[in-house]
Amino acid sequence: MNNITRFDPFTELARVEPLLTRFDPFFDMDDMFKRSLMRPLLREGLNIEPQIKMDVKEADGMYKIKAEIPGVSKDDIHVSIEGNRISISAEIKQEKEEKEGERVIRSERSYGMASRSFSLAEEVDQGKVQAKYADGVLELTLPKKPGSARKEISIS
Repeated sequence: MNNITRFDPFTELARVEPLLTRFDPFFDMDDMFKRSLMRPLLREGLNIEPQIKMDVKEADGMYKIKAEIPGVSKDDIHVSIEGNRISISAEIKQEKEEKEGERVIRSERSYGMASRSFSLAEEVDQGKVQAKYADGVLELTLPKKPGSARKEISIS
């Protein structure tokens, strides 16, 4: 007779999560759960929060960040920098325009507050930061602070 085993997806998740969070400073456990196989089952009836997706690059003594924040006015985007800690937040407002005789068949866009915070390897020179928002993409140019390079310490 064959042995029957029951698959538990949360056991696999518990095994993978500590490895991911240890090596990736941009890892978001909530995002991992929302993207998991359970998402299609849980999505109906739930309001999933909007997400900010981004690319971070390093070149020529500065960090360059591109963050997707579609459908937001630039006045509703807030960026704060504290040393090497960057926080981006935006309020995505729901359109309240309803016409007579019109009904919503399906709505997949998310509304509410979206935010992302992360740490960079080196501190940012706050006086030289540049920010530009066009076509739903926020572009940040963050020059590194002079003299804040990492120092490798030898252990005796």
